[in-house]
Amino acid sequence: MNVALDGTPLTVGLGGIARYTAELHRALSACFPADSFTLVSDRPDPPASWLERRWWTVGVQRAMGRLGASLFHGTDFAVPYLPLRPSVLTIHDLSPWKDPDWHCAAARVRRRTPFLVRLGLATMVITPSEAVRREAMERFRLAPSRVVATPLAAAPHFRPVETPRGAYFLYVGALEPRKNLAMLVAAWREVKRSHQVGLVIAGRRRADFPALPEEPGLRLAGEVADDELPRLYSGALACVYPSLYEGFGLPVLEAMQCGAAVITSRDPAITETAAGAALEIDARDARGWVEALRLAASNPELVEELRALSLKRARQFSWERTARLTYEVYQEAMARFGS
Repeated sequence: MNVALDGTPLTVGLGGIARYTAELHRALSACFPADSFTLVSDRPDPPASWLERRWWTVGVQRAMGRLGASLFHGTDFAVPYLPLRPSVLTIHDLSPWKDPDWHCAAARVRRRTPFLVRLGLATMVITPSEAVRREAMERFRLAPSRVVATPLAAAPHFRPVETPRGAYFLYVGALEPRKNLAMLVAAWREVKRSHQVGLVIAGRRRADFPALPEEPGLRLAGEVADDELPRLYSGALACVYPSLYEGFGLPVLEAMQCGAAVITSRDPAITETAAGAALEIDARDARGWVEALRLAASNPELVEELRALSLKRARQFSWERTARLTYEVYQEAMARFGS
């Protein structure tokens, strides 16, 4: 099999979709050495011809023709507009359609993806969780046989690190409206009245997210290098993830694979990922979050119990498993195309 994967997410910086694209490509190449998996992008270097700039109609077809690719995997909500070959489309979540305030630059995705899916331009659809699979089938009126839930995994370098245990809660992820960070900061402020515990927020601030004011105990770490994240996760009192909505909750799994205690929102996809190994609170329950943070700050036995549960749960995921499940979807797309 000769597969072209959309590598554009890797050209626009860090983030969950970029990590998904990179790790899936690496795992597919390792698991299936007799096959070919190539990243292609609408941002080639050197610059493409005028025809290739019309990427989704002409450029991607020319690129696949040069490669001899038999299938395209759209890792970021898009596939070629001309169905000349089978394709697989990954829908990471339905956040672009749930609340327009969550995404300042998702208008193109909101318009394009439903068109690609409903007209059958995507032969098969992948989602990262059963929760998103159910949502996608309902919203886009997809037959169950066309949509497959393929869970993600944490990269191998996420593992426990010997480091002094710090008195801080840790949030890792983008700083954007959907992540519910204002509520988290307010809950932490309440807890620090009675407990000496800090809050570290690590991640890129999106343009539509207001800057958080500086204050004692709050550390805005910005984007943290991948090789530094395991130390941050391992040293935290607990990792906190109060997101209003997720497709999988990859930072939750990364924290678990580092042996961190996790406190997270009771979101359907995160609940599916954590499977009882995290302390879950409704995302909008401000008082519940105060109580959960206070409990973690005052109950070391609970924190150690959550750490053990995290490691046990994380062992059930791997990028090798994700790659093999994805390969099965490729085979199904090849069999279905044109039939």
